[in-house]
Amino acid sequence: MPISNDDTPKAVVLLSGGLDSATVLAMARDEGYECHAISFRYGQRHDAELQAAERVAESLGAASHRTVGLDLGSLGGSALTDASLAVPETPGEGIPVTYVPARNTVFLSIAMGLAEVIEAAAIYIGVNAVDYSGYPDCRPAFIERFQALSDVATRQGLEGRGPSIRTPLIDLPKSEIIRRGLALGVDYGLTVSCYQADEAGRACGRCDACRFRRQGFEEAGVGDPTHYRQ
Repeated sequence: MPISNDDTPKAVVLLSGGLDSATVLAMARDEGYECHAISFRYGQRHDAELQAAERVAESLGAASHRTVGLDLGSLGGSALTDASLAVPETPGEGIPVTYVPARNTVFLSIAMGLAEVIEAAAIYIGVNAVDYSGYPDCRPAFIERFQALSDVATRQGLEGRGPSIRTPLIDLPKSEIIRRGLALGVDYGLTVSCYQADEAGRACGRCDACRFRRQGFEEAGVGDPTHYRQ
């Protein structure tokens, strides 16, 4: 891992191990930040994405990478944490069962705490309001309100402004995200996006995450490096 430079501004980057978060890490690095990646073991049904996060953090030169343990699975209510709920494989109406209640609220709160500890100026998160499956915590309105929280709930906020919540992907289609990531050297073959990947990280090819990802590579006109089960 790179050696920290006290003159370089720091950023906390939420890193799931998926395509979007890998791109955001590359963007934060390109914008001159010393990047401190944070991932979460929150009760998700597989660890493949966390293994991917480790690969991506190393590949893109994160200054540090930590994985925080949570138990959102004990709350239930999501197919990503409850094996008794099926992951949808066809598009549906409304907020899908793959939504994890309050996940981004919790993740950003912990990232905000880390930002205070390491005196980071920014927090990067790969939320997207285009290919976002209707999740309420991926919308600009949510980010705006969390920024307001950062400004009143942190030491930095009381001294001026809390850590800036950066969402560089929020209005980009998947194809443009991929193009920008490739230009910044992201190896998407290291990433895992599938909601129901197997232990080897191979994707199902049928869930929302797989459909959005595959369509993005097709529209970007580049080869899809995803490892599929079939």
